[in-house]
Amino acid sequence: MISTADFRKGAKVEYKGEPFEIVDFQHSKVGRGGAVVRTKLRNMRTGAILDDTFRSGEKFDQPALEQRQMQYLYEQDGLHYFMDMESYEQTPLTRDQLGDAIKYLKDNMIVQLLTYKGDPMTVEVPMFVELTVSETEPSFRGDTASGSTKPAKMETGLVVRVPFHIQIGDVLKIDTRTDDYIEKVK
Repeated sequence: MISTADFRKGAKVEYKGEPFEIVDFQHSKVGRGGAVVRTKLRNMRTGAILDDTFRSGEKFDQPALEQRQMQYLYEQDGLHYFMDMESYEQTPLTRDQLGDAIKYLKDNMIVQLLTYKGDPMTVEVPMFVELTVSETEPSFRGDTASGSTKPAKMETGLVVRVPFHIQIGDVLKIDTRTDDYIEKVK
């Protein structure tokens, strides 16, 4: 069981007989009434987004999700193909099913495929990924202002705020939970 107090971005709950992933949530208390939690949930089966409000302390079952290690192969006609590392069976997923994970996928990446009652739902990417900078503004001598950042577009299309010394072709470690730059990979 998962309580509204345990809600976090990316947590999975079973709601109305379907598996949902928490995209966003906000605790609030207004006036005399009890506290409520406003949530934005993504249906893992269809990719549809649902806005709903729950009373604080409400409990939900966790969906019975199974994990299998898969390798990302390629994208064709709007479908992204993953290969089972043991049986070599390929499984296609749509852009909607992948959700935010699509921002980190690159060829041959190892991910965890989540299935619900035998149906493929989505993939979980590693907590940290290494991506190459494909576009960013050039750095200039003297750009050393402490804490200043510039946007950098990664090879997958993800845009991340990075320090001024980062250049095109640099490999960066990115936190997939927050889309934050962690460090430059040597």
